[in-house]
Amino acid sequence: MGAELQKPLIASNTPLSGNFPITLTINGTEHTVYIEPRVTLLDILRERLGLTGTKKGCNHGQCGACTVLVNGQRINSCLTLAVMHVCQAITTIEGLANDNELHPLQAAFIEHDAFQCGYCTSGQICSAIGLFNEGHAQTDAEVQELMSGNLCRCGAYPNILAAIQDVRTQMSVEAPGEPVKACYPPVISFDE
Repeated sequence: MGAELQKPLIASNTPLSGNFPITLTINGTEHTVYIEPRVTLLDILRERLGLTGTKKGCNHGQCGACTVLVNGQRINSCLTLAVMHVCQAITTIEGLANDNELHPLQAAFIEHDAFQCGYCTSGQICSAIGLFNEGHAQTDAEVQELMSGNLCRCGAYPNILAAIQDVRTQMSVEAPGEPVKACYPPVISFDE
């Protein structure tokens, strides 16, 4: 039964009534999915593409478990519609490692034991990388304030802070991803 949970609930290329195709660039790979305009990016990632590293926590943008990077900026994927991110580079936790080499922040989270249950970890890591890209995290107080939207129910905050600060000094700003070539957002017509 556990293996069944890893499969997308609906085949991503299955057209359904009222759906239209969009192409999203996720972790450097283009995915064409048929969706209704009201579907969130989080639901596309988890339910349609099987990228379950991004977690659904509160589904109200209050916990940060669903944080992903869009063009290098951190966003709560539960609060944004998938159609808004056509022609943008989306990076999830699955896209951070380089082949078998962990992203430096992933390695630092392991080294500093910055997770306990691990549910918030992917959102914490994506948010911290976005924080680095923003260039604001210079002090412990700044990191704590700017990461305050990512909750850890286990209370591993001191270890999360240590991992972020350990990597902050070593890491250069991440590129926002490859630009998407000749990309045009879909035209949605409600007159049918």
